[in-house]
Amino acid sequence: ETEPLTSKKDVSDCSKGEDCKENGLLVRNPKSALRLVEDSNKVHPRQGDKGEAAQISNGYSGVQSSVPCNGEQQLMELEDRETWSKKIDFLLSVIGYAVDLGNVWRFPYICYQNGGGAFLIPYTIMALFGGIPLFYMELALGQYHRNGCISIWRKICPIFKGIGFAICIIDLYVASYYNTIMAWAFYYLISSFTAELPWTSCTNPWNTGNCTNYFSKDNVSWSLHSISPAEEFYTRQVLQVHRSNGLDDLGGISWQLTLCLLLIFTIVYFSIWKGVKTSGKVVWVTATFPYIILFILLVRGATLPGAWRGVLYYLKPDWQKLLATEVWVDAAAQIFFSLGPGFGVLLAYASYNKFHNNCYQDALVTSTVNCLTSFVSGFVIFTVLGYMAEMRNEDVSEVAKDTGPSLLFITYAEAIANMPASTFFAIIFFLMLLTLGLDSTFAGLEGVITGVLDEFPHVWGKRRELFVLGLTIVCFLGSLATLTFGGAYVVKLFEEYATGPAVLTVVFLEAVAVSWFYGITQFCNDVKEMLGSAPGWYWRVCWVAISPLFLLFVTCSFLSNPPELRLFDYDYPYWTTVVGYCIGTSSIIFIPIYMIYRLVITPGTLKERILKSITPETATEIPFGDIRMNAV
Repeated sequence: ETEPLTSKKDVSDCSKGEDCKENGLLVRNPKSALRLVEDSNKVHPRQGDKGEAAQISNGYSGVQSSVPCNGEQQLMELEDRETWSKKIDFLLSVIGYAVDLGNVWRFPYICYQNGGGAFLIPYTIMALFGGIPLFYMELALGQYHRNGCISIWRKICPIFKGIGFAICIIDLYVASYYNTIMAWAFYYLISSFTAELPWTSCTNPWNTGNCTNYFSKDNVSWSLHSISPAEEFYTRQVLQVHRSNGLDDLGGISWQLTLCLLLIFTIVYFSIWKGVKTSGKVVWVTATFPYIILFILLVRGATLPGAWRGVLYYLKPDWQKLLATEVWVDAAAQIFFSLGPGFGVLLAYASYNKFHNNCYQDALVTSTVNCLTSFVSGFVIFTVLGYMAEMRNEDVSEVAKDTGPSLLFITYAEAIANMPASTFFAIIFFLMLLTLGLDSTFAGLEGVITGVLDEFPHVWGKRRELFVLGLTIVCFLGSLATLTFGGAYVVKLFEEYATGPAVLTVVFLEAVAVSWFYGITQFCNDVKEMLGSAPGWYWRVCWVAISPLFLLFVTCSFLSNPPELRLFDYDYPYWTTVVGYCIGTSSIIFIPIYMIYRLVITPGTLKERILKSITPETATEIPFGDIRMNAV
């Protein structure tokens, strides 16, 4: 049941006998949106009674009537919501968010580690039944309800509103370490503007006696204790991890990385401070530039001697691997974190779409582009690894033992340094890493910004620039621990524990709340209202059962077998695992806290409190141009 909502402005009654319509549409200021609410004295018909009522949204119904506008129905003007300037702005923003640094380093490594070409089978299955349905669900939710990750739960299932707060905390954790990796790339970019790249020789002040340059013209033998100049540049000059004893002694702050990070956050601020109108233009560069560079690097890698060895190692199928449970867990985790539901970004971006935008098509296009980018990135990486193996006269598995950022900043950087025109390729490669990271940062912070501004419009609605400034300052200060000499250890800890299990838990609860509490039938009706046709049985089965089971499977696998962390020569002590779980729990703890708070402040018996807490509070406001006369 709803109570009448009165407009802030007086609504003129139609003169007697006049029909308040023009060409079949309600006549009102086209810049505003309308909400139609039945008079409180009327009895609301049942949701399912299509013969007597037409659903407006969220189960709130309006009686069909040809009665002209009068006092029985009241119109509520809603403030304009910003929309994307063009459809392509939205697509590029979503692609830029989904395609990030992980596509370049994580997918190729996981692929060859889990059976090469055979890994594509579980990866595709997990994408079809887990990743893409969740991706589509978030886009549809955001576009229909037109709210950020916090306030949207008032229209779905209020008791789960804590999910929105948890998402904001997770996004802040990601911003505190993800941008530091970009600061490393920026340091490399600046260092690349030299005739001879600094990680090609062993004559620099930071080099040790173990430094061995096997690319030199001298007859150099590679021993067990040999360290490449690229590795020493990364560990001793950029990170300076030798000045830290581990997580219990991080050491001082690197002023060089601090300046790099400050410049990155400055770029981020002026890209998103005005909203999607400005960030939608910036992604034309940050989302398209990486593809140009990937193509150039792919062509260059394919022409290197030994490239075929890397490609063979990358794709050679090991069918026995498919019998191992961890391969399927890795496939599920990879597709999930690659597409990126659960960070509030898809909800935020889709909320700025036009109501009838084809989000189904968008979901298929962007998720396909993301998966293909990961696959092609593997060729870019492994053609170069094959070249490295040829030069070292070693097996590709020995060259490809580096994982994560080390694969980019040591192995790939070293290969680039020993190519013809190395300075050019180094500059464009690290520019590519920066652009890959920037649009993902835009998206992560936009998820927080949209969530908070929609929840507290009276406080921050007209102060977006000020709020974004405060948010970037908080993220910068939160990154200081990762800028220390032992900051790489902190980055690794946050990456494994602060976001992984927390995001999985958030999206699992989100899928349950939408499919089981809000109702899969109601959700499909919402989609039908936007697109003209309801999702088929495949999507319904995925949303109700397969996708939640998919998330539960990955979460339980992670919790039952937490990763043993090791970085360089440092083995993480046991207490760091406890700290990691505490950091992860600090975000999702908001979900049960809000549930308790909600039940406490709701009047009535326990049963009444629960029923009110799982019932949508408000109907979704449908934009003016999308309301038809038969919805009145």
